[in-house]
Amino acid sequence: MMKDHPKKWRLKGWTFAVLLAATFTSGCMHHPGGIAPSTKPLAPGGYIEIGKVRGQDCGYHLFGVIQVTGGNEMRNAIEDALHTKPLADALVEVTVDGYYQHFILFSRACTQVYGTAVETR
Repeated sequence: MMKDHPKKWRLKGWTFAVLLAATFTSGCMHHPGGIAPSTKPLAPGGYIEIGKVRGQDCGYHLFGVIQVTGGNEMRNAIEDALHTKPLADALVEVTVDGYYQHFILFSRACTQVYGTAVETR
């Protein structure tokens, strides 16, 4: 003869299962991308430093596989960084990072660029 569990226990069991599934279906990952002296060849002393900048480009996916938007390209992240300083036409001391965020319904993959904006002479 099987013993029925009280309704209260069933509710707690489902709540635990849903929380456990949500934990394993969401997450975040951050990874380094690289380092470069500049985004284009520059002569020593052939530029004026304008200031520190940051740019990013992201791509979004449904359920982690269906691409909704284009993006997540380094060249777009560099352009985004350059647009923050009007006279800038290159970056020096460039570092690139990437991160990925996954949630239950959607995910986002981004490329971030950090550097110093310069104006060439």
